[in-house]
Amino acid sequence: MLEVYRTVRRSEAAEIVIKKSRFIGHVKPVETEDEAIAYIEQIKKEHWSATHNCSAYVVGERDQFQKASDDGEPSGTAGKPILEVIKHQKLKNVVVVVTRYFGGIMLGAGGLVRAYTDATVAGLAAAEPVYRALHQEVRVAIDYTWLGKVENELRGRGMLMGETAFTDKVTLVCLPLYAERERFTAWMTDLTQGQADIVEGEARYVEHEEQPAVGDG
Repeated sequence: MLEVYRTVRRSEAAEIVIKKSRFIGHVKPVETEDEAIAYIEQIKKEHWSATHNCSAYVVGERDQFQKASDDGEPSGTAGKPILEVIKHQKLKNVVVVVTRYFGGIMLGAGGLVRAYTDATVAGLAAAEPVYRALHQEVRVAIDYTWLGKVENELRGRGMLMGETAFTDKVTLVCLPLYAERERFTAWMTDLTQGQADIVEGEARYVEHEEQPAVGDG
C-alpha cells in the first residue's frame, strides 16, 4: 500500500463556456480501473446528447492503468490534455470526463487543447485535491494516573486521535503515520516507563490538506 498519495476528495463537476461551447469537467476518485470505466459510461449515458464525452484516468499504486479518449475530437486535442493535467497535478486514482456541447464556433486544435485543459483544471479544483496518508491505529491502555501526562505529550506532537475508551483503564486510540508506527510505539513505551499496554489495530488512510512529512509523528 502507498504510504502517501494525492487524489481528489469527492465526485464533482464544473462548467466553463468557450465561444458558446459548454465544457463540463466531471471528476471522480476511484480505486480500480473498472470503476473508472464505469464512471465514463455513466457520464456518457447522462449526457448522451452531448457532442463529445472525452476522458482520461490514472489508476494504480504505480499509475499502471492510464487511458485517454478523444471521443471523436481531432486526435490529441482532448483525451491527452485531460491526462496531462491529471499527471501534472500528480494525482492518482482519478477519472475525468469532459463533456462538450458544441456552440457552433470552431475552436481549432490549439483552442480545443486549451478548452479541455481548462475544463479539467476546473473540475479537479471543484473535487478538491487532497493527500491520503496511511496511518496505523495504535491502542494505548494506561492507568488513569498517566492520563494527564500522556495526553499532554500527544497534544504537543499534534497526534491524530480516535475515540478514547474509559474502563478500568484508559485506552487511547492513536493514529501515527504508518512509517512512524515503530518509532511511536518505542516513544510511548519510554514515556510510560513500560507500563502501557500497546496494541496495533488496522492501518487506514486519512485525508490531509498538505502532504505530511515522515518524522512529524
